[in-house]
Amino acid sequence: MVTPVVTVTPRTTYEDAAFLLHKHRVSGMPVVDNGDVLVGIISEKDLFQALYPLYAEYISTPEAYTDQEKQEGEIENIRRQPVEKYMKRHVITVDANACVLNAGGLMLAHGIHRLPVTLNGKLVGIVTREDIYGTILTKHLGENIKKG
Repeated sequence: MVTPVVTVTPRTTYEDAAFLLHKHRVSGMPVVDNGDVLVGIISEKDLFQALYPLYAEYISTPEAYTDQEKQEGEIENIRRQPVEKYMKRHVITVDANACVLNAGGLMLAHGIHRLPVTLNGKLVGIVTREDIYGTILTKHLGENIKKG
């Protein structure tokens, strides 16, 4: 588990969230309210998708995907938008007392790459697939991993 967690609030701008992801070399961050209660999660994928028209718009006007000048112009507006506009609101979490295999199973079952860790409803950390994988390999392959 990684602590402290890089977080943003719902009012953090797209631009500031993108900067934090890049600065901290993370691919996603929890979105918390002022009381550190988890209200969403924002990822590079969410931010990337915000730069492109929705699929429904593509169906009605396919040229929207190929009009790069229009997309470039809209970036100026997008960068000032709050992350609450792009974040995922339904967040799968794991309790701080859960076992590693439980966390890994949740990630696989839901196709997610990071899992906020909570204790008594408050965000206390975050665990990634790499964390889970490394822990399982070290625990079950121990010496073989260290030699590699």
